[in-house]
Amino acid sequence: MLNGFVPFPAEFAERYRARGYWQDRSLAAEFADVFARFAGRTALIDGERVYTYADVDRLSTNLALNLYALGLRPQDRVVPALPNVAEFVLLYFALQKIGCIPIAALVTHRHTELNQFVKLAGARCCIYPERAGDFAFAPVVSRIQDENACLQWRIVLGQAGPGEHSLTALIEQPAELAPELLATLHIDPLDPCIFQLSGGTTGIPKLIPRTGNDYAYNSRVAAEVAGVDAESVLLLVLPIAHNLPLACPGIQGFLFNGATVVLHANTRPAEMFALIEKHRVTHLKVVPALLIRLINEPTIGHYDLTSLRQIQSGGQRMQPEVRLRTRELIPSAFVQENFGMSEGLLMFVRANDPEDVLLETCGRPVCADDEVRLLDDEGREVPPGEVGELACRGPYTLRGYFGAPEYNARQFTPDGFYRSGDLMRLHPSGNYIVEGRKKDLINRGGEKISAEEVENLILMHPAVQNVACVPMPDAAMGEKMCACVVLKPGGALDLAELVAFLAAREIAKFKLPERLEILPEFPVSTFGKVSKKALAERVASTIAAPSH
Repeated sequence: MLNGFVPFPAEFAERYRARGYWQDRSLAAEFADVFARFAGRTALIDGERVYTYADVDRLSTNLALNLYALGLRPQDRVVPALPNVAEFVLLYFALQKIGCIPIAALVTHRHTELNQFVKLAGARCCIYPERAGDFAFAPVVSRIQDENACLQWRIVLGQAGPGEHSLTALIEQPAELAPELLATLHIDPLDPCIFQLSGGTTGIPKLIPRTGNDYAYNSRVAAEVAGVDAESVLLLVLPIAHNLPLACPGIQGFLFNGATVVLHANTRPAEMFALIEKHRVTHLKVVPALLIRLINEPTIGHYDLTSLRQIQSGGQRMQPEVRLRTRELIPSAFVQENFGMSEGLLMFVRANDPEDVLLETCGRPVCADDEVRLLDDEGREVPPGEVGELACRGPYTLRGYFGAPEYNARQFTPDGFYRSGDLMRLHPSGNYIVEGRKKDLINRGGEKISAEEVENLILMHPAVQNVACVPMPDAAMGEKMCACVVLKPGGALDLAELVAFLAAREIAKFKLPERLEILPEFPVSTFGKVSKKALAERVASTIAAPSH
């Protein structure tokens, strides 16, 4: 067993097997059957490139053998930071075939995040494109390699430079090793098959181990609730490694059912509408901020969107007005709001829920053995209808973050319930309503930003005495970050200077503050702590004032 991994207790594993949730097969074994059963069907479309299930199987096997020849072995950790391209899917299945564990990095991550992932996981390989916009990956990953002896291989999607291997060549170059080698590798479905990423309220993201057993079930049950079948076509524009696009039901759930996934690397509404029309897309995954952009796009009426059956929304709470407007503009589509976490638990609304339930709630758990408690600050369950912190356990919810025993002791109850930090209320229907969160996170269009991480960097600025980062309301993104700052005597700072200072610390662009409030002092609670609630209310009031 991988050191630092917290397994499911044996008695729960037996229960989940007995009830048919776990098949005790690796993802590689699960998808071997899938690739054979749907061999001639179209699995993947990326621009003009079309891949059948047999193509995905053949190319990922060849890549797996070449990665093995390079030196990668079962349980080695790999950091892929790739955009929404077919190569990600081929790589993902290749890593499953040799039992490597990908870390769900994003192409928007920079030195700070990628270095943390390599260090936390002891990763041996990093895979990245040549560029993302004006950002060149190679110099940064080379520095990370110099800082981490564990990182042996750098693989680039594009032209390989010094010290790099080409991902394209590894996919296309015929392997010298025989495919039969893969059958000899031991891949335990009780071990991690991927590390998803937490929001990281402590400033450092936590690694979320998802096992072969639980991740396969996660996708199967999500696909069932989302109405996925062999004729379904998914358009995927959200970052491909996130839990929702990858597995809820995502790539895994759609391929389990012989469906087709269309990949696209940006969220421009006109391009998305054209793809929906061209490929007769049935399913679309969005965050509310993206859906708001789509329904406010003036050209929406120029395209045939009647193939859309379902728009799945996650990442943050959707306002009822957005759902109602979507229904007017795209009447063929059911907007299925869901609450999900990379740690496990999924809640979906159902098409047959009453109207008030559809508009007010985020759904209910997808599995009968998802156990949910709403707890007060003392760990006691709150009465029905009252707000409490969501705690959960079940056949696809983690039992501990990787390599974080002290944090796990705080975040899990003695009987194994994960304390999520999300505040919820039980609706009389049995669905749940999101009421906020205890976690110090800012939810910018579905991307969770650790306030503490950014605060620690801002405190390094020579003019800053104290800082508190709080969410501010935004019509499109839901929330954006406002940095509230107390300056040192004689200090001066504006937003442009602060953003430039943070950008030089090489963090992802979506984490940069989008407003700066200079204050003489911070409001404090009765316990003497900075009241972020009061700060957030002050910022919201300032933004809403007529002069603004």
